[in-house]
Amino acid sequence: MSVAPVHPGPQATNRLLPIAMAVLGIASFSIMDALMKRASLASGVYTALLVRCLMSAAMLAPVWRAGGGRHMPSAPVMRLHALRGLLQAGLAGAFFWGVVRTPLAEGIAISFIAPLIALFLASVLLGETIRREAVIASLFGLSGVTVIAVAGVNEPGRSDDAGWGVAAIMLSAVLYAWNIILQRKQALLAGPVEVVLFQSAFAALVMLPMFPLWWRTPAPWELLDIAGAALLASAALMLLSWAYGRAEAQVLVPIEYTAFGWSALMGWLWFAEPVTHATLVGLTLIIAGVWLGTRRNREPCPPPG
Repeated sequence: MSVAPVHPGPQATNRLLPIAMAVLGIASFSIMDALMKRASLASGVYTALLVRCLMSAAMLAPVWRAGGGRHMPSAPVMRLHALRGLLQAGLAGAFFWGVVRTPLAEGIAISFIAPLIALFLASVLLGETIRREAVIASLFGLSGVTVIAVAGVNEPGRSDDAGWGVAAIMLSAVLYAWNIILQRKQALLAGPVEVVLFQSAFAALVMLPMFPLWWRTPAPWELLDIAGAALLASAALMLLSWAYGRAEAQVLVPIEYTAFGWSALMGWLWFAEPVTHATLVGLTLIIAGVWLGTRRNREPCPPPG
């Protein structure tokens, strides 16, 4: 007796499409990180990040205008854009400075602690009560970071400033945690294209004063890497924004952790970086902590950069 194949109906397809877009968005972010690491190794973190921000702003400006962006944002919204641009310059600069000195997958794993830091920043900045689960979760997260950091610094053949690389990624996670809190407010005041456009523009403005000290003229192939990173970063933000607008955060947030798999693959293919057992153990502790600390109120949290 033959059985007719069962095809997913429209409702099942509609439920799966946001998940697929979220997976694609996270993959785009991960490939962007790899492109930025390669460009940063060649021309320096400052040059790669400044050019990426300028390219992102140039790409999104006509999209913003075509979507009805005829007037500049109000002063309060512009101040919020400026603050997030400042944070973007700091967190992305610290992250890429760190992953130049550490494996890509290791840096991504450490950055996953940002949601736990956000819980404590929310207490300081917003007056929210710190729950017992958040304290326990932070212990899991810190244990995971410690495992990764200690094993990485002591790994044979690692550069002498690997410890500083881990510290830079931790600083990036702190700034990104603050960024998470701000984006809750910003999402109510501006659309995703406007947010990314002005965030990129202000980040570039923040970095421009250091131009005479840190600028290194990139080679043509480096510009191609940076252009690809700018395009992927913008596409990823749009894909994730679309996905989170059509599915619950509790469904999509676990997909954020697929960034580790993509980063491990990119690190292995492009930089011959192995994934150590210590990184996997630390990653497990961090994810367990994030799940415990945020299970009552999950927020979208894309990787830094």
